[in-house]
Amino acid sequence: MSAVDKEVAELIELGQSIVKRARGAGADVAEASVHGGSHLSVKVRMREPELVEEAGSRALGLRVMLGKRVASTYTSDLSKAGQQLLIEDALELAKLSEADEFAGPPDPSELSKPTQWADLDTFDDAVSEIAADEAMQRALDGERAAFDYDSRITNSEGASFTRARGMSALVTSGGFAGGDVGTYASVVVTPVADDEGGKKRRGYHWSAARHYAELESSRAVGQEAARRTLAQLGAKKLPTQELPVIFDKDAARSIVGLLAGCVLGGSIWRKSSYLVDRVGTQVASDLVTIIDDPLLVRGPGSRAFDGEGLISRRNIVVQDGKLQTYLLDTYSARKLGLQSTGSASRSSSGGISPSTSNLTLQPGTISRDDLVADTKHGLYVTGMMGFGFNSVTGDFSRGASGFLIENGELGHAVSEVTISLNLDQLLQRIDAVADDIDHRTSIASPTFRVASMTLAGT
Repeated sequence: MSAVDKEVAELIELGQSIVKRARGAGADVAEASVHGGSHLSVKVRMREPELVEEAGSRALGLRVMLGKRVASTYTSDLSKAGQQLLIEDALELAKLSEADEFAGPPDPSELSKPTQWADLDTFDDAVSEIAADEAMQRALDGERAAFDYDSRITNSEGASFTRARGMSALVTSGGFAGGDVGTYASVVVTPVADDEGGKKRRGYHWSAARHYAELESSRAVGQEAARRTLAQLGAKKLPTQELPVIFDKDAARSIVGLLAGCVLGGSIWRKSSYLVDRVGTQVASDLVTIIDDPLLVRGPGSRAFDGEGLISRRNIVVQDGKLQTYLLDTYSARKLGLQSTGSASRSSSGGISPSTSNLTLQPGTISRDDLVADTKHGLYVTGMMGFGFNSVTGDFSRGASGFLIENGELGHAVSEVTISLNLDQLLQRIDAVADDIDHRTSIASPTFRVASMTLAGT
């Protein structure tokens, strides 16, 4: 048994002990989630170290049910006394809570077994072994590459390197016991350049991966961050107009993220989503297919089983523009008279809610450059600011920056404009999807073009 397997086995053993003791104390249902891990973060600024932070943590969450009354609590005190207080507090809270007719664990027949779990390769020993001096050098190299790229890079908001290692275990009185492990490393560089009128232009670039070998070099990240910063020099406003808008893959990711919150079961049964009662209807262009895939090898959001112990499964959320399903845990499924989609997520406190895993707008066949070349006049958005989105109505309005497109080429930088359109219409107006997908984060999208949006400027 490897050292990692041994650590997971110890977490499972602790979870089994807590469940047994909670049941013995009167709980009809008991579910324990145990989390352990460590992280290292370093930051440099202006070629000098600014922060070194390394820490480890363990937490124990417990959800209990007394009939239809539910309570969740957690502790970081794993002593015998701390464990006993956790159990007592959970039961006391359950006695004080209101009964909920939809409460209850999944049927034991729905729980997954170890023989069903896919190996998703989410753990890399090389990430765990990164020491503080190596992390510091990675951050310094990234910032130095940005400064060396061009003399117009005169300042920096810093460069950082982070690595994380985590493991968890879930044990339920329904008969489930399983563990999960993961690593993640990232490097970020944020240079600053001086622009006309005393303005400062800030750009950034970053790389992240489960496995250390897949992380971009710090030099490459710093150079790309510098290039993006310099490209913003001379940014201008545009006059108010209607025009096609291309969202680059980072900006497009945030659009998909807005949709993600609207397809979760909690938003649906609370009627806080514009997609209530929309399954089977057209919610996007027929070029749009969005899949939630927890089984993506080395994916940032990958998991072999969900937060209730159900086997993970690939869910097609939108296919050819039509909404196929919501993402549901057991509770929201019962509220809606549906079946769980294996999308439960359990927080460190023991609470459960539906979530996405690796939610991806599927790539098209055209390159990003060809998509720009195919646009006679438009706006290429690389960044958005603010939180202008109403999930109930779908109304969307955000500050944006990027580049003017003229005759199929990127022109001068653009800033201080606002783009707006109802999200329902925005997705249905997508008329081209590029092929430049990457999976640095658990929500991913290629570059895509919206045929027409309102731009508010001068």
